[in-house]
Amino acid sequence: MTTRIHGEAGPASERRVVANVLRGSIGNLVEWYDWYAYSAFTIYFAKSFFPGGDATAQFLNTAAVFAVGFLMRPLGGWMLGRFADRFGRRSALVLSVSMMAFGSLMIAATPGYQTIGVAAPILLVLARLLQGLSVGGEYSTSATYLSEVATPGKRGFYSSFQYVTLVGGQLLALGLQLILQSVLTEAQMGDWGWRIAFVVGAIAAVVVMALRRGMDESESYQRVSAETGSGKEAGERGTLRALVKYPKEIALVVGLTLGGTVAFYTYATYTQKFLENTAGIPRRTVTVILFAALLVFALIQPLAGRLSDRIGRRKLLMFFGIAGTVLTVPIMTTMAHTKQPVLAFLLLLGALVIVTGYTSINAIVKAELFPTKIRAIGVGLPYALTVAIFGGTAELIAQALKKAGHESLFFWYVAACILVSLVVYGTMRETSRSSALEREED
Repeated sequence: MTTRIHGEAGPASERRVVANVLRGSIGNLVEWYDWYAYSAFTIYFAKSFFPGGDATAQFLNTAAVFAVGFLMRPLGGWMLGRFADRFGRRSALVLSVSMMAFGSLMIAATPGYQTIGVAAPILLVLARLLQGLSVGGEYSTSATYLSEVATPGKRGFYSSFQYVTLVGGQLLALGLQLILQSVLTEAQMGDWGWRIAFVVGAIAAVVVMALRRGMDESESYQRVSAETGSGKEAGERGTLRALVKYPKEIALVVGLTLGGTVAFYTYATYTQKFLENTAGIPRRTVTVILFAALLVFALIQPLAGRLSDRIGRRKLLMFFGIAGTVLTVPIMTTMAHTKQPVLAFLLLLGALVIVTGYTSINAIVKAELFPTKIRAIGVGLPYALTVAIFGGTAELIAQALKKAGHESLFFWYVAACILVSLVVYGTMRETSRSSALEREED
């Protein structure tokens, strides 16, 4: 199928862009629902796979498995990024959601420790490894796809929908949790109710496989594919050999990501355990707080993305870097000592507004650094490595420090990571007006 999305003009072209963005985003939504269902339902299935010990010990074990899943994301970013650069964004997106469906089905069907012993946590790890491969490739390919099909001048706006759907996936997981909490008892949730979330995810992923097959391939990929043909240049697409020719851009992706991924996973996932275990707020109330804060967070992503189209990407990154460095410790310290749900919500929302300076534009900033022939792997591999090392271990570090009696050190750790990224933001040039995407279209 041949498309000339950017070569057309008028409402028809814009509608086509919107249709492609929606198709890509729905798949992204389901992928991230499956990924975050693990985190949302950890409080219920932890004892099924890791019996015995106190709640913190069980959470620590499941957090370790969560981190193991992240370790596969660089491999997924490399494998599916290379696949997307060589065979197309659409095919890679279909493959990634297929892998996620199988991983969710494995978790839903795996018996507990009391039934099959040590095989239970082993199968849980294998399922998370597969999901890690999937989501590692999903990020890079969807970020690349959204940036390439978006209308020039609106790339920040359209690319921001990656985090709208990323957070939307988490909201769906939390929303289902709220529904199940209202119709099932605590005992039922712990025994079998949590499995419903993974069955829903597996079924939804299968549906998305069909939807993604109907997406248009991006014009940028088609053009490069036609230009390189099947010769030597085609063999360079998506290779590490081609990628290492861009060391500065790789370093920028790592620096851009470090503080943002630690902050995001701290507030978007760890706070569910933090508010319950540390602040002592009831579990259901914590779910409502997190759901409401993340809903507002998702809604403001396009606003920030559109703002970046007007004022540039760097200013939003600087806002996140400065505010995150200065305010993280006060926000986390106050949150740890409050038992007032409204105050906890306002603190969490304030933190997420700060993180929006990163999340709303991080995909497009990275895509604007690389040419089409290595864009998917260029965005995906260094990003996934950074997320695996820092984002995926954020909760593990927090739980370990809490168990050691030094929980407040984690607050300083988050602030320090943001400070490192702030240094990068302060030295980088603006990408929106002189990007690889813009040069390719000129």
